[in-house]
Amino acid sequence: MKTILTFLLLSNFIIASNVDLNEIKNFVKNGEFTKAAKLVDELMTNENISVEDCLELSFQKEKMDRIRKDFSKTETDILNYVKKYYPNITSNDLKKWENDGSLEFKVIDGNKFYFNRAASNLFRINKEAKLQKEKIDGIIKDNLDEFLESYIPEILSKKDANSTFFAKKRIRLNYELIVNADAVPEGEVIRCWLPFPREKGERQSDANLGSINNENYVVSPDEYAHKTIYSEQTAIKGKPTEFKLSVEFTGANEFHKLTPDLATEYKTDSDDYKKYTSERLPHIQFTERVKMLSQKIVGDETNPIVKAKKIFKWINDNIPWAGAREYSTIDNISDYCLATGHGDCGIKSLTFITLARYNGIPAKWESGLMLHPDNLNLHDWAEAYFEGIGWVPVDQSFGLTNSEDENVHWFFLGGNDSYHMIINNDFEQPLYPAKTFPRSETVDFQRGEVEWNGGNLYFDKWDYFIDVEYLDNL
Repeated sequence: MKTILTFLLLSNFIIASNVDLNEIKNFVKNGEFTKAAKLVDELMTNENISVEDCLELSFQKEKMDRIRKDFSKTETDILNYVKKYYPNITSNDLKKWENDGSLEFKVIDGNKFYFNRAASNLFRINKEAKLQKEKIDGIIKDNLDEFLESYIPEILSKKDANSTFFAKKRIRLNYELIVNADAVPEGEVIRCWLPFPREKGERQSDANLGSINNENYVVSPDEYAHKTIYSEQTAIKGKPTEFKLSVEFTGANEFHKLTPDLATEYKTDSDDYKKYTSERLPHIQFTERVKMLSQKIVGDETNPIVKAKKIFKWINDNIPWAGAREYSTIDNISDYCLATGHGDCGIKSLTFITLARYNGIPAKWESGLMLHPDNLNLHDWAEAYFEGIGWVPVDQSFGLTNSEDENVHWFFLGGNDSYHMIINNDFEQPLYPAKTFPRSETVDFQRGEVEWNGGNLYFDKWDYFIDVEYLDNL
């Protein structure tokens, strides 16, 4: 009887804990951080709390801190930035942009704070503001767009009719992650996961480590979705802690010309089809917004290649690129994209994946680094599956290329260039070796991850540097 009573009491606590956790999440979502933090502290004092609940509650406090870091700009900051383009701007004028979603802000404990990149994003998201900026600054073409508009026709001219992978290139990546001096106490061990190129058949091959500033390291097995190289360093007082590596790999350009006549019926009873056309909460959800938008974009279309093109073009035309807040602070990334009408590469990719899956097209995540000349950065894209063709790349962020040549125009739906370095073939997966504390980037893995016995080291405690050497064309 005592055992049964104990079980019932614990069960009641767990149920109460879950209710409180939902309440905390609602407080966080609504910007009531003080209430959320108070409730977390109260629950954490309960000696019966499970380890899982304790970690979740701790992360809610961490999440609030991350949101505060992302939303630190004041109204004065925004006005000072915008006045260059609208000299007579006032506080009241900002409200129209806030109301239409062009100016991202959050009310935290009754005070309004703007996203750190809200002011610059305004001139990407809002069409009127974008035109106004062009009047002042002139039309400045993105140098990556310029590069791709010349590079893609060039490489496609080297592709023969029977090749899918072509114009290979040997690339050396020099990567450095530097932890701030005294970010952890002297003598403490800092654990670090750095990005490492993934082997993927002809698309990416022959990854060889050239050097690393630590003789003890481990590269994650291929079955792990996030490809990492792990090592440790001991903190020295007053000195930054450096993690460096140099690695070479061969990248190929890939292109599949997708025409409607190539489409065949899916084997809908296969495990892979079911897996990659399913929801995956929280970021791939078939919400009412997704269902309604799908009807608008796809309608009664049944050809999967045509459906994919319709989705790709709609996102290209309607979702402008904008700098994004940290993914760990977004509850549902694809819904966030459709609700706000903007997103960066990962946000746009998850939106494509969600819409594709809802419409019966298998789709999944891929990401890593973009190593284009003068454009070194983190980058996310996707893959889609077509029966009889296989998995093909989809870079929704690069989108449609400005060209009258159909192959060039649609290159990034079915193709990708050799400068895309693949690290990950899924998202929100465990690292190897396992990380003890919640990751700084809970969805993706590119910059790296760092922790010590006292907890995770967030992005403000370290920085990363990318350098690339272009070796032989193969």
